[in-house]
Amino acid sequence: MNYSLEPLGDQAILIEFSQEVNEGIHEQVQGVKDRIEERRYDWAIEVVPAFASIAVHYDIRKLLTCQSPYDLVAKELSLLLDSKNTFTKKASREIKIPVFYGGKAGPDLEEVAAHNGISAEEVVELHTKAEYTVYMLGFAPGFPYVGGLNEKLATPRKSKPRLQIPAGSVGIAGQQTGVYPIETPGGWQLIGQTPEALFRPMNEEEPTLLQAGDKIRFYAISEEEFYERQERNR
Repeated sequence: MNYSLEPLGDQAILIEFSQEVNEGIHEQVQGVKDRIEERRYDWAIEVVPAFASIAVHYDIRKLLTCQSPYDLVAKELSLLLDSKNTFTKKASREIKIPVFYGGKAGPDLEEVAAHNGISAEEVVELHTKAEYTVYMLGFAPGFPYVGGLNEKLATPRKSKPRLQIPAGSVGIAGQQTGVYPIETPGGWQLIGQTPEALFRPMNEEEPTLLQAGDKIRFYAISEEEFYERQERNR
């Protein structure tokens, strides 16, 4: 396995793999993350996967010896990574996300369609037809960076970002799609909105609907159903 270890501040270590964004590297990242969590190291606070790296945050109070905390963690992780273990990730969860496309919920749907020389209906059809992979969460609490977008839907970000995007907005930026979990500024092309809450801070066990490694399928709902579900979820 090709990897490197680097300090990330004074209480974390970064495991970096081949710097590519693809399913193979994603499987490797998730597999290693799962094995680290299974080991239940008493010094490990949090294991955070990204596209091609993993940040392992550790408690230096549990690593107070004559050797530096970083060196101790690096040694433990190297033993794991250099072992003959297989790093197959756990089975993915499948999450279905309802979306009301177009209108006020998706003000850029027509722009995405025009950019790609297809109709708005085809945008919706292609967007709901694919299965997506959550590579990582970032930017905002619970914001999923998702791979698997049909190349016919790829559209550049807005040249001028919006100052306010409603929570649940579904967007496209380049070759990725994603969902804004909270109200925030942003430059993605908005094609719809989901009534589902992606960020749920009152749920201590699962504060985010999605996790890295999840599989997603979007499906279209009517405007009436969108508002009904939005009201129920409040």
